[in-house]
Amino acid sequence: MSHHYSGPHFAFPRGDARLDYTDLFAFPKPGDASKSTLILDVHPSFDVIKSGPTTPEPFAPDGLYEIKIDTDGDAIANIAYQIRFASAQGGGQTATVRRLEGAQAATTGEAGDVVVKGAPVSMGREAKVTTAGDYRFFAGWRSDPFFFDAGAFDNFKFVGKDFFGDKDICSIALEVPNAALGKGLMGLYARTLISTDGGRSWVQGERGARPSQTPFLTGEQNEAYRAAEPKDDARFVGAFAHSLEHLGGFAPAEARRVAGTLLPDLIYYDSSRPAAFPQNGRKPSDDAADTFLTIITDGKLKGDGIGAHGDLLSEFPYLGPPHNTSR
Repeated sequence: MSHHYSGPHFAFPRGDARLDYTDLFAFPKPGDASKSTLILDVHPSFDVIKSGPTTPEPFAPDGLYEIKIDTDGDAIANIAYQIRFASAQGGGQTATVRRLEGAQAATTGEAGDVVVKGAPVSMGREAKVTTAGDYRFFAGWRSDPFFFDAGAFDNFKFVGKDFFGDKDICSIALEVPNAALGKGLMGLYARTLISTDGGRSWVQGERGARPSQTPFLTGEQNEAYRAAEPKDDARFVGAFAHSLEHLGGFAPAEARRVAGTLLPDLIYYDSSRPAAFPQNGRKPSDDAADTFLTIITDGKLKGDGIGAHGDLLSEFPYLGPPHNTSR
């Protein structure tokens, strides 16, 4: 998986599928070098423990969904985009997007300048896109773009079937002017937060950037890792190294070296260059699973034979319509 089912034994963080971070994408807008697209996917449609569907409500109204951006190389956010959802009259949900900058971007809690307000959340096949100034925004159910052989759940005993080929995801897509991101190389990660007191305080439910690291490499440090921030990731090198020794047969010293290349958990992106994971950003069509397999098995496995989904779109919000339209 990517970060699908990130908790112990493939559980959801805090038992809530709506808080489960799955994927983060960052890539230049096709045909327009002045803008970038950031996509945060959460809430898998299928619960592998219960072997059934998750809740039809896309996003948690008492949650926050954030994309954090480090622009100076210290793994601390200098810019952030924060999305909160509310129940709408007559059913459904709407979204408000805020932009935070400077010291405020590294804090926890609802803040920042509103850049998109009252955007409708899509439940069906139609992608309801909201335009607000230089921004475009989408949120709702879409076809899950992640692809990985179903054998990933069974010690990488591949079966030739894409587990995610018929699954859906809740996607948050934001088209951003590059001038709002800063220049040069930046490090991105995403996180979800939950409040139990009406927004007075917040607890981090999940975070991540690079695909598949949380479920496969954190080991006994899974809960601590999901609650931490990238600036503190050096303390998880030992846990990652232990998992690499087990999964890939690495010698201890080499395991620590490779673990160090995977942390801090950030996706690095330069908006002036084409996107290609893991070198620069990540597109929905990039084969992140093959990259991950090659790393964690020390080259013993170089791929699972599964390719990108054929329902990806050539225009915003880029992810295909959901398979299940009866929610």
